[in-house]
Amino acid sequence: MPFDDHGHLVPGVLPAPLSVPRDIARPPYVGLQEPPAYTGDNTYTEDEIAKIRAAGRIASCALDAVGAAVAPGVTTAELDRIGHDAVVAAGAYPSTLGYRGYPASSCTSVNEVVCHGIPDNTVLREGDIVNVDITAYLDGFHGDTNRTFRVGEVSEDVDLLVERTHEAMMRGIKAAKPGREVNVIGRVIGTYAKRFGYGVIRDFTGHGVGSSFHTGLIIPHYDSAPRFNDLIVPGMVFTVEPMLTLGTHEWDMWADDWTVTTKDKSITAQFEHTIVVREDGFELLTVSE
Repeated sequence: MPFDDHGHLVPGVLPAPLSVPRDIARPPYVGLQEPPAYTGDNTYTEDEIAKIRAAGRIASCALDAVGAAVAPGVTTAELDRIGHDAVVAAGAYPSTLGYRGYPASSCTSVNEVVCHGIPDNTVLREGDIVNVDITAYLDGFHGDTNRTFRVGEVSEDVDLLVERTHEAMMRGIKAAKPGREVNVIGRVIGTYAKRFGYGVIRDFTGHGVGSSFHTGLIIPHYDSAPRFNDLIVPGMVFTVEPMLTLGTHEWDMWADDWTVTTKDKSITAQFEHTIVVREDGFELLTVSE
């Protein structure tokens, strides 16, 4: 069982990669070590936004299916299969599969795993939490979203962390108004998290998304000013995905070069939406309806 004597996660056994029907279009990076460079400005036309919204809806519906299956005794590999099947059934490609060599169709990050946990034979236990991150690629565009799920009953401090991480994300999203710099998003999230003494992960961020999975635009979740000062404009599309912890913001990387854990093994939660900035606010592009 992939937990050590202290209850902390250890690497498990990876299943065979899942297959995608040949008639489903692959992103251009599949089979490459690195994705092609993005050359756009992170803004999109209404027709392009509609395609991002369609991809985002598929990813969100896949998370609905995964969330319904989260329970003690279920493996993270099984959650990955459920998400994969939902994305593929909708005619989309699971964007993480083959991205820079990533071997799975989602990221499943349990307890102290900040992000990029690889699905394996880890069996979820009562009281755990698991973040599942799914991106769907459809008609040339990506929609990226994640949620943290409680496994049965969790402790009060973990329950509050999950609730407040979602609130932090929404506060950051609401701060994304035209004419502001993107670092205002991190300032709002960091100020809220500080009220509760939470750590805020700094080195893994939100990003531009759309025709590319990651465009190079960085959306910080802490007060980074004057760094990351891109101006927010209408039609801009990016993710907001804060990672808050019950301890430090410092982290370690496993030997797989993907799995990121809190350095002090404190519990961490995350939520993510892809949004488009509007003249008068924002629109969530990763919702199920």
